[in-house]
Amino acid sequence: MSATSAALSVSRRERQILDVLFRLKEATAAEIQTALPDAPSYSAVRALLRIMEDKGHVRHREDGQRYVYLPAIAAESARRSALHHVLDTFFEGSAAGAMAALIDDNATRLSREELDRLQALIDQARRKA
Repeated sequence: MSATSAALSVSRRERQILDVLFRLKEATAAEIQTALPDAPSYSAVRALLRIMEDKGHVRHREDGQRYVYLPAIAAESARRSALHHVLDTFFEGSAAGAMAALIDDNATRLSREELDRLQALIDQARRKA
């Protein structure tokens, strides 16, 4: 597992909770539960939030009698971690393998602008290498 993946080790359900928090910016446990697919019990959501807080992924503020949860990590950090996890799990860490799979499957759906953007990123990476 890469260093980035290890830095943000989250389960599938924890990723779903982070997605809800990134989308809503902040939410109570009840609001998170409502937004989750195939939602677990309220107490399970609270337990997951405690675990995620211990890991440093979320934080809370008190609003009267309730806790309001917020992401403690940047969305970009979570995206990069998830991407590294996918690369490590399905592509043996190969970004080229993942890109080839994406392009092979989506070649007819990529716009000229998207292809130009990909080419520019490749060119930029070549100059840095």
